[in-house]
Amino acid sequence: MRKLFFIIILLITCKTYAQELTSGGKLKPEQAIMDVRHYTIALNVDVKQKTIDGYTTIDVIMAQPTHVLLFDLLDSLKVAQVLVNNKTAPFEYKNNLIRISLANELPAGKASVKVIYGGKPHVAKRPPWDDGFIWTRDSTGHPWMAITAEGTGGKLYFPCKDHPSDEPNEGVDMMITVPKDLVVAGPGLLQSVKKHGETATFHWKTNYSINNYSILFNAGDYTVATRPYTTCDGHNVPIQFYLLNEHKDKAPHFLDMFVKTIHEQEKYFGEYPWAKEKIGMVETPHLGMEHQSMVAYGNKFRYTKVGGDDYDDLMHHEFGHEWWGNKVTAKDWADYWIHEGICTFGDALYVLEFEGKPAYIRHFQRMAPGFGNKIPIVMGKDIDEEAAYNGDIYGKGAFFMHTICYVMGDSAFFPALKKFVTSPKYTYDNLVVTDDVEQFFSKESGKDLKPLFDLYLRTVNKLDVSIKTQRGGKYLIQIQNISIPLPIDVTTDAGTKRMIVDAKGIHVDSKTMPVVDADGFYLKKVTME
Repeated sequence: MRKLFFIIILLITCKTYAQELTSGGKLKPEQAIMDVRHYTIALNVDVKQKTIDGYTTIDVIMAQPTHVLLFDLLDSLKVAQVLVNNKTAPFEYKNNLIRISLANELPAGKASVKVIYGGKPHVAKRPPWDDGFIWTRDSTGHPWMAITAEGTGGKLYFPCKDHPSDEPNEGVDMMITVPKDLVVAGPGLLQSVKKHGETATFHWKTNYSINNYSILFNAGDYTVATRPYTTCDGHNVPIQFYLLNEHKDKAPHFLDMFVKTIHEQEKYFGEYPWAKEKIGMVETPHLGMEHQSMVAYGNKFRYTKVGGDDYDDLMHHEFGHEWWGNKVTAKDWADYWIHEGICTFGDALYVLEFEGKPAYIRHFQRMAPGFGNKIPIVMGKDIDEEAAYNGDIYGKGAFFMHTICYVMGDSAFFPALKKFVTSPKYTYDNLVVTDDVEQFFSKESGKDLKPLFDLYLRTVNKLDVSIKTQRGGKYLIQIQNISIPLPIDVTTDAGTKRMIVDAKGIHVDSKTMPVVDADGFYLKKVTME
């Protein structure tokens, strides 16, 4: 797990190489009335010229009539034509936006917009922290390309409504044409491979809603290592690992670890979310990313040990996003911690599962000193991805879940966690914000947890605990900066006892100075008088 912590620190450091653009923020009025239902992306990929060309069709439902349609697309490309309901429409393409101005008002209801475009897409400089296309070769000389788009969004290479609050409810069709000696890996299920001359077209289709930075593809000299898998709910789902031919000998051991990871994640989070499609992973030239049903993996088969067995921390983390980020999705980047923090907490559950509670506690004790704690994790609403991203959404977000687990107790917390991630109210098409998480756990715990959420997520304050010496070997222990009583482990000369402490405080007898929260379930400041 030390390696995962190193990767998180690396993510924090490298993010300082700011994205040229970012996604999310305040929703544009022209897009607020638009509900995207489906994308069809058909592109020819020229790996020699490093270009793409083709079209994207966007099926939408308009909430009200309009004369203007607005889509996001980076200016690095060129738009040749736009059609609205199969009729050519005038457009303006600048400032990374396609503005379609219609002479006749488009009525409310269904509409279809086709954009024909192409050119040289933006190239990533430091993937996956800097987004873009990656054009490279494997060690045998075969072309190898990938895309990362979490920060910039899908507008990196296809016209879209680039905002986390709107996913295509009816999924995506991708028809990607590449040189015939390459294999394309994409989201959903492979529908067909059609070869024509020196090229081949791969048709990938997902019927699930999908965040737009997961709508992408990878291409390389791939072989597919497969294994059957039966989910915890009894559904048969194929595991498909697209890895380079040169690494095919590594697939059996990797899949052994992967199956162990899937079982463990299902134990805590419920059935794998995309059971009607596949459990997918693809080897990439960049470190990794949580692309839905085709998780990007670039850890080069480097393993650590947990419970005495090989463990791939990056694979586990990125796969955990199938639940936290893909199935449970924040509708505003302001609530980014829901993706990264709870997913990182899930990494600690692997330690809990295979090394036990003491190792799990030590994991968080080692993690806590690394928090920056300079800005709040949640900084308001309508935040773009770059502004919302800071390293504490990982570690401090995970530690916060560790705290909630302690406050509720294992027997209440773990069923509640699974109930949240398996509830239709908070998953798939139903996107969430921090208040949804707080209200859910408050209800499940029977306690008002909002002050705790506010303290740890919306401020940089720590729990302020005071210990005051009184006469006769007595001590007064108080919480100074939160309005609700909290359980705290208090260690005295008589041992450790869990006590309920509030602003009024509790008195304890001890021949030695009491120690509060020795195992570190809270981020805290302790003052002694």
